[in-house]
Amino acid sequence: MQFKLPKNNDRYQWTLHSIEKMKFYGLSEQKILGVIKRPQRKEEGIVKNTIAVMQPVSPKLDAKGKPVWKTEIWAMYQTRKAGNSKSKITNPEQALNSKFQNLQNLLNPTKKKIISAWRYPGVSPEHNPIPEEILREISESGLE
Repeated sequence: MQFKLPKNNDRYQWTLHSIEKMKFYGLSEQKILGVIKRPQRKEEGIVKNTIAVMQPVSPKLDAKGKPVWKTEIWAMYQTRKAGNSKSKITNPEQALNSKFQNLQNLLNPTKKKIISAWRYPGVSPEHNPIPEEILREISESGLE
């Protein structure tokens, strides 16, 4: 199966690191967005002002009715304001664009910058779900 590159839009921005990790782990844009929209677990990310979210892969119920799984899919993202309203308005066209941007910010106030994605083998420990390899690659890429 050929890897399809995710596209930046008004709600999501993809870093090169996240795209490389998606390709490496065989994760699609839809899968990562699903994890972000409906996480089973949500934690503070290791990069400043980030959130890490997780969904288990194929959870099953054990004999006691407790869900168990062998793999997790994680995504780390940063939430940012959608627009910048601090610019000076000098003509009527800019005023109209500014009003449109303000309305757009009200309807869709944030944009998510997806920084990384990975598969975790097994069940990750609470408050430390990011493997050392991912931490090292993020620090080398300058995203901290």
